[in-house]
Amino acid sequence: MPNTPRITRRELLRGAALVPVAGALAACATPASKAPASSSAAPVATSAANPFGVAADKPLEIWIFDGGFGNAYAKDIHEPLFKTKYPKVEIKHNATKEITKVLQPRFAGGNPPDVIDNSGANAMDFGALAQDGQLQDLGPLLDAPTWDDPNVKVRDTLDPIVIEYGTYDGKFGVLGYVNYIFGIWYSQKVFKDNGWTVPKTWDEFLKLCETIKKSGKMAPFTYAGKFPQYLYDPLLTMAAKIGGAEVLVNIDNLEDGAWTTEAMKQSATAWAEVGAKYLMQGTTGLDHVQTQTAQNKYQVAMLPNGSWLENEQKTTTPADFEYGMFPLPDFTGSDKMPYGTLRSQPGETFIVPAKAANPQAGMEYLRAMLSKKAAGDFSELVRTVSVVKGAGEGRTLSPGVQSATKALADAGTNTVYFRWDRWYLQMKDEAIAATGELMTGGLTPDKYLERLQKKADEVKKDSSIKKFKR
Repeated sequence: MPNTPRITRRELLRGAALVPVAGALAACATPASKAPASSSAAPVATSAANPFGVAADKPLEIWIFDGGFGNAYAKDIHEPLFKTKYPKVEIKHNATKEITKVLQPRFAGGNPPDVIDNSGANAMDFGALAQDGQLQDLGPLLDAPTWDDPNVKVRDTLDPIVIEYGTYDGKFGVLGYVNYIFGIWYSQKVFKDNGWTVPKTWDEFLKLCETIKKSGKMAPFTYAGKFPQYLYDPLLTMAAKIGGAEVLVNIDNLEDGAWTTEAMKQSATAWAEVGAKYLMQGTTGLDHVQTQTAQNKYQVAMLPNGSWLENEQKTTTPADFEYGMFPLPDFTGSDKMPYGTLRSQPGETFIVPAKAANPQAGMEYLRAMLSKKAAGDFSELVRTVSVVKGAGEGRTLSPGVQSATKALADAGTNTVYFRWDRWYLQMKDEAIAATGELMTGGLTPDKYLERLQKKADEVKKDSSIKKFKR
């Protein structure tokens, strides 16, 4: 997924001026001191078929993050479905890899679009958007009838974590559309051909790395060296396995000493050893696509990633590569969480801005997306798992999706997630930099965790930053 510089929370909240973008957006790049509420014509009567009162001919402006899933799914699946009920609505489709750069000026100017896939490394700060009242309350969407069946509410078709994860200050404002499943990705073909087996303990993992290294066939492990957030995911997940899910809850809640627990020290030490001994040469200078493509070329065996990987690499993956994913191995026999525990959380996150010109159509567009057919078509097209229950039933799923789906099913209730990196982007920026140094030996595990704890303490003490709690 693209990784680019971010706008800080303070810049978002004060409506900082940005470099104007090309075309029509350039005229909107000057921030307003106070964003005005959107104007609208006389309200349209609501009904079970039109629960939000969508005007029949008012334009709908959509922006899609053009990342691992591309944006064809919107043009080919979601937008045509919406048009079946609202044929006179003009849909203005847009796509970009630079969500913050392109759309932040629109928020500052008081004229944001109607639907945004606010995703990728350059996503806008959800915490700041919530703090500034920029998120439309999507509670009515949850209680609306589904697109498919007027007798079923939308909320009853979603994984409950979608609602929990998208709620800020008691209001549901962020819709995660994809069930991101994180783990270690590999080629099932390579493992079969070489007689390598998926490790279930950390000792087995290290022995496998040593075996691969000595074989001379490929490097054991890599990650997106330019974007170390790909590595702090398994580091944090392993810490939760060792010490329990509360390790991540405490980090999210800015609890004193949450980053310097024994579980975090053990995990950081373990991954620092991988960085010192088993990384593919040149890892630190490569981005996510380069490391993923190296794996497709059989230059490296394993890397940490999420369930968008298979689709993101579809143009470079050999036909018989057969992606697979496995959860983090047990660190010791006394881990608090069992083998199979993995990180899973909603991703590809959509919002309807509170000051959009047509929020009614924005919410209706999301309702169409959450139909079983739309979610199923999406899952099949982009090789991933939707948050809509049963959307993948009867579908032809790719090897990687099958593998990740099985891992999630096997995990059951033993899934973990964290939100600090979306709530407090200052902490994310610090974690990215520090994790890179940890993996290259520039920081010891203790110094690494001390640095992150210091940043968490700074955020906790900063009264200008709104705090969230799990």
